[in-house]
Formats: sequence, structure tokens, C-alpha cells
Amino acid sequence: MKRERLERAAAEAELAELAGWALNDASSSISKTFKFANFIEAFGFMTEAALAAEKLNHHPEWFNVYSRVDVTLNTHDAGGLTELDFKLAKAMEKAAARRID
Repeated sequence: MKRERLERAAAEAELAELAGWALNDASSSISKTFKFANFIEAFGFMTEAALAAEKLNHHPEWFNVYSRVDVTLNTHDAGGLTELDFKLAKAMEKAAARRID
């Protein structure tokens, strides 16, 4: 199913509900860096986020070094952001909240 790309105003409204996420200049992706206490916590976050991503059939672009996980979300098929990106971002926030004080 093709997802509808969100206009910048709609993306900004969704983003207002997410702390620490940034919208790129073209409003085609959102990104955030998550910082954890150690590698195990970062990997646990990635594992939980991966399960949410698979359930949504929507997969992140991410990069991990030790306790840091950099995440970028967009919907390639739509050429930008869709509601799916924000659903996954919210799921990632829940996964991170269990691991960050």
C-alpha cells in the first residue's frame, strides 16, 4: 500500500509530539541520536525497535557505536515522510524510555 507523503506543516505538527527529533531541510526525513548507558542498553533498544519496525513493515536507517544509536526515518516509496515514520518514532521513544533515566 502506497503511503501519502506529509506536507511540511503536517510533519512539523507530528514532530511537535516528539522530543529531540529533527526535521531535515527538505522535510523528507526526521532524525535523532539516542544515548544509552552502555552497549547492552543500546543493543536492547535496537532489538525492541527492530521488532516494532518489523511489525509496521517499516525499517529505519540507523547507525550504532557503543552506547549511541543515530536514527533517520523516512518512507522511500513516498519520497519523504509519512504517518508510518512517526508511528515508528513513537515506538522507538517507548523503547528508549525503558533504558534511559
